[in-house]
Amino acid sequence: SNDNIDRTKADQIGMLATIMNCIYVSEIFRSQGLKTNILTPFECGSMTKLFSKDRANKYFEKGMVVFFAGGTGHPYFSTDTGIVLRAIELDADAILLAKAIDGIYDSDPKLNPEAKKYDTISIKEVVEKKLGVIDMTASVMCMENKMPLMVFGLEEENSIVNALSGKFNGTVVTVD
Repeated sequence: SNDNIDRTKADQIGMLATIMNCIYVSEIFRSQGLKTNILTPFECGSMTKLFSKDRANKYFEKGMVVFFAGGTGHPYFSTDTGIVLRAIELDADAILLAKAIDGIYDSDPKLNPEAKKYDTISIKEVVEKKLGVIDMTASVMCMENKMPLMVFGLEEENSIVNALSGKFNGTVVTVD
């Protein structure tokens, strides 16, 4: 982030970037024959639809893949918090969280080559140990609402398909 850019504006730029990313990923899914829709917390022309719980559930009932972009629509909240909020609202079974890192570690593996990756960890431990791959607000929301997570690396080939099919190479975050 640039010190010359107002934080609110910087966050708004980030929200728009998530929409562009979702449009791209949505098109990949569509090219494979899947029906998709992108929901956002604010109006975004004809490229997306405005989020509502009823609309999302209607799309799910039709067997569509639904992408949630734009975070919460408010500055100072991360995209992690936005997706946790949507998952809780929609009573999701779990959150698949694709990150630049392939799971949760006991310390930052970019700074510590000896960092150990967790195969499984409780959300309570993530909060208590302040393990930063997921922001604290999102972690506490998951803990309070008993929302499990699967954290995996986006860079791994077929990572999303692998996570969905059980060929998972990340960290399972439990709620117990």
